[in-house]
Amino acid sequence: MSTDLRHGVPILSRLNTAALYLAGLGLVVMTATVAYQVFCRYVLNDSPSWTEPGAVMLMSWFIFLGAAVGVRENNHLGFDVLLYVLPPAAKKWLRMTSDIVVLAFGFGMIWYGSKLVGLTWGTVMPALRISGGWDYVPVVAGGLLVSLFALERIALRIYGAPIDDVLDHLPPPEIAVELENVEDVRRDAAELAKRT
Repeated sequence: MSTDLRHGVPILSRLNTAALYLAGLGLVVMTATVAYQVFCRYVLNDSPSWTEPGAVMLMSWFIFLGAAVGVRENNHLGFDVLLYVLPPAAKKWLRMTSDIVVLAFGFGMIWYGSKLVGLTWGTVMPALRISGGWDYVPVVAGGLLVSLFALERIALRIYGAPIDDVLDHLPPPEIAVELENVEDVRRDAAELAKRT
């Protein structure tokens, strides 16, 4: 259930797209790294030491970048049963509260992630030969993007942009898939009726 942020900040739209592509690239590179590790271990009987920590670090990057993209595009899971019975003005405030909580969570990621980076910066990951702080940089980067995207949504609501109008007219996620395939379902039902 993606939200159309036509009224969003253009640079954040480009940042969102860049984060999405980087996350996808990270997933592909991680998959190739793991495949290389398996090949080396079972075919060459000589597994490189850098593949596992490298794959885990790549996974951290694409998870936190993807989570930030999910915040901006409103694709995260939610308990939105209450939204179906509330009037539009109340829905706006409930969504605003949700975005404030997400913003606070993003700030927490930045704050505590920065502390972890600082605590581990002096260590070295032996397999990768880089600072241990790089393990936690994705938390800080993801928190920064989550905070920016949540702040954008909050600011757009305050300035009256109709970002919730799109959400109010979308079908509930549990039936959205059926609605997208309704023509296929009707065609299948007609063919079944012809046979009987």
